[in-house]
Amino acid sequence: MSKSYIKKGDTVYVLAGEDRGKEGRVLKVLVQKQKALVEGINMVTKATKPNAQHPQGGLIKKEAPIAISNIALIDPKSGKPTRVSLRRENGKVIRISKKSGEEIK
Repeated sequence: MSKSYIKKGDTVYVLAGEDRGKEGRVLKVLVQKQKALVEGINMVTKATKPNAQHPQGGLIKKEAPIAISNIALIDPKSGKPTRVSLRRENGKVIRISKKSGEEIK
């Protein structure tokens, strides 16, 4: 299993699928499954029974995980999708944008 370059809070660009071309913020990364939950991307409709949060029950729209291979990190400088390289500095691993060479926070 490879290491994920995507972290919670990153802004990503969707490369493939129904939402291709959209951008969103990563809500959660599922490392074992190589998937990520992205805000407003890959929305599915889920039927729910009535409960305390939804007394009526019914249909709820929520995000479904999307494969990490189908998203790309947004370059902080240009605002366009970029690939990522890793570099060690002072014992810490930092992410570097391939497009601009800038550090990704």
